[in-house]
Amino acid sequence: METAKAFYATGRRKQAVARVWMSPGSGRIMVNERPMETYFGRATSRMVVKQPLELTQTDGQYDIRINVCGGGLAGQADAIKHGITRALCTINSEFRGPLKKAGFITRDPRAKERKKYGQPGARKRFQFSKR
Repeated sequence: METAKAFYATGRRKQAVARVWMSPGSGRIMVNERPMETYFGRATSRMVVKQPLELTQTDGQYDIRINVCGGGLAGQADAIKHGITRALCTINSEFRGPLKKAGFITRDPRAKERKKYGQPGARKRFQFSKR
């Protein structure tokens, strides 16, 4: 893959961070040096990754190299989707409208709430005892 004409973007979701490089090619998607089909076992995760490409009808036009770390597989798939969306917006600004309408440009801000001291979890409390 030639990096001179590659488009770079970063996608995030929960604790996962995906670095995405897109360059014109045959449509090969590599995640952490492995094909996407072997990295993501679930069909839903593979579908989530391809959503922005299918929406903009660019599926099979770009080779995508992805480096993703942190979080679980579902969060990583959403981070990759966010990164691909941002890369597509840098490639062609006309893609921004449909991607924005589909809600792919906005970073999902939901994350795990921190555990508070003196308590067993983020919201859970120890049982109250009057006596």
